Amino acid sequence: MLTAQSAVLNPHLVAGSGAIVIALLSLLVYLYRRRLFILWWVGAWVLLSASMLTLTHTYTNDKLGAMAYGLSQFLGVLSSLAFVVAADAYRQRPRLKRGYGIVLLPIAIYFVFLPVALGPRIVFALGHLLIAGGMATAAVAHLLLLRYSRLLGATIVGGALLAIAGLNIWMGATIGTPDSSSSLTTVLLGMSVVFLVGGLGQQLMAFEDMTYELQQTNRRLETAQNELRQLVITDPLTGTRNRRFFEEIIPRELQRHRRYRTPLSIVFIDIDRFKAINDTLGHETGDRVLRDVAVFLLRNIREADYVFRWGGDEFLVLISCNEQEALRRSAALQAAFSASPQLTHLPPGVGLSIGCVEVPPDTDDILPLIQAADERMYADKKHHRAARQRAH
Repeated sequence: MLTAQSAVLNPHLVAGSGAIVIALLSLLVYLYRRRLFILWWVGAWVLLSASMLTLTHTYTNDKLGAMAYGLSQFLGVLSSLAFVVAADAYRQRPRLKRGYGIVLLPIAIYFVFLPVALGPRIVFALGHLLIAGGMATAAVAHLLLLRYSRLLGATIVGGALLAIAGLNIWMGATIGTPDSSSSLTTVLLGMSVVFLVGGLGQQLMAFEDMTYELQQTNRRLETAQNELRQLVITDPLTGTRNRRFFEEIIPRELQRHRRYRTPLSIVFIDIDRFKAINDTLGHETGDRVLRDVAVFLLRNIREADYVFRWGGDEFLVLISCNEQEALRRSAALQAAFSASPQLTHLPPGVGLSIGCVEVPPDTDDILPLIQAADERMYADKKHHRAARQRAH
């Protein structure tokens, strides 16, 4: 006659009580952290607890005892499947179909009624193997979560489920042997410890999931802040830096220039004939000229230097070199622009007028130097205008 184990310390009661405590703790976590995989954990532990508690009673009727043991195994199979779904629900909502219930119906009949008709041993052995297979699948599913995020909790849960699978294989292999009753108590008590480890792993996994989500949210927030900052410090038409960014970085640049005695020059650039282009060809053409000139400057000025749109058709470049070198680079810049293929797409007469001023090491106020560079730029513009008149 198959009966529940009679002992001062009922191992099924201990295992079932442990499982229900873990289910309640998981439910509390779900109330705080509304994630579907946690709810499936709750269901899995409730089913596992019911599987164990079904066998806490001593059955005097052999057939009733066999049916109770069969029901216990069916609940164990359902529990293992719930653990599998829980792992799948971590990444996405699981797709459950009504047909799954129809498949489970003959399995339920097999476990509850066939032990009475065919004898218990082969049916029960197969039941433990099915539970072991389900738990092993759930263990692998939890361990595979490590591919998406490094969850220590998932590792612990996977290990605990593997241990439960191993214990079920042992029970399926030894059922009906002479020493199966005494060793079953030891196995069930050991399984209670494994339940505890698995429950702790799940609590850790839920905490890690929350931490991981907070990290992802912080990264998205940081990205959004960086994008917003780029919008704030970038001229929307030309893609160069704007005066706001110049005012932000110039104190730091002057301090570095003063402390390390690194050379620093201001290059002031104006587009020739821009007002005439705007007046005769319209603002849309003027905007295209501004964009093309800005693209040229950004391509031909070192990344270590700054290019700002100062206003209208004026650009300012903060360049790390002395005035002589700045003049040489400015002349090369003008020559490169005159020979640029971009000119074929621009209105006639478009060119660059440039003025350069070196920043002294003891400079505190940069604006007078910008004004001086502006005046030198106008002198260069007059020189270009006179050259064009002589050419005509």
